[in-house]
Amino acid sequence: MSDPSEILVLVRRLLLWVVVTVYYILEATVLWFVPRKYKFKDIRGSVALVTGGGSGIGRLICLRLAAEGATVVTWDVSEAGNLETAKLVQAAAGKCHAYTVDLCDRNAVYATAAKVKEEVGKVDILINNAGVVTGKSLMDSPDDSIVKTFDVNAICHFWTTKAFLGDMMAADKGHIVTIASMAGKMGGSMVVDYCASKFAAVGFHESLQAELKVGGKFGVKTTVVCPMLISTGMFEGSYTRFFPLLEPKWVADEVVDAILMDVSTLYLPHYMWILLLKLLMLPQKSIDHLAHALDMGDLMKNFVGRRKAD
Repeated sequence: MSDPSEILVLVRRLLLWVVVTVYYILEATVLWFVPRKYKFKDIRGSVALVTGGGSGIGRLICLRLAAEGATVVTWDVSEAGNLETAKLVQAAAGKCHAYTVDLCDRNAVYATAAKVKEEVGKVDILINNAGVVTGKSLMDSPDDSIVKTFDVNAICHFWTTKAFLGDMMAADKGHIVTIASMAGKMGGSMVVDYCASKFAAVGFHESLQAELKVGGKFGVKTTVVCPMLISTGMFEGSYTRFFPLLEPKWVADEVVDAILMDVSTLYLPHYMWILLLKLLMLPQKSIDHLAHALDMGDLMKNFVGRRKAD
């Protein structure tokens, strides 16, 4: 860049960036002291679709969304779990529609999406929540399990989002939520396929967010959720002494609160962003030593996973 005029333009833009950054920091600081309820948007009457809504966090998110006045649509490969979620929502005086669908089958996703639009209406909030974990070393992971992990944890986000994003963009209003994981920010042993798929989910969110803003669709919001271990049974047997096992109800409430406040990135526990910031500035050998100090290598040592009865 040898043209003085181009250098001047760059300097001006960087100075403006510094000014707006200071403003945004001050804005965030002030908003931190404002009670959450005053920052919530109204989703009464909105249609909210949750994948993996037949159990665990997905079910709890469905219940909370219904309590906020949304019409809930739950998608799950388990018909029994899906119907149970619908019953629980309806028993709590909420509205819920259950659809059994295999998210790994994109044709089934598109066909079911068309059915939802016809029978319920256009989707205003899409929560890509479904997830699976194998919990084996790379060499012990069957090829089919690796493919399924990516299909459920990342690839299907493309099909569900493509199915509903068009209506959101047309109205410049909507919300796409990606339930990822701290495993999408930090790699780990015995979860190579899982971490890689969650890294992909985080990348999906960040790229989609950028694409919407470049396209001027500022009314379509995006949120990515990165929690540590949650006591739903999915990671049964996993354990870490230095990080809390998160309560499912609390996680579900935090997710919905983040949606209501248009939070872009949600770390659970909230202080995890500090650890990530430090990791960006440390040598790899130092990061390895920290992981050893925190027993992160033993996290999956006693993993057994979700039992069939769950």
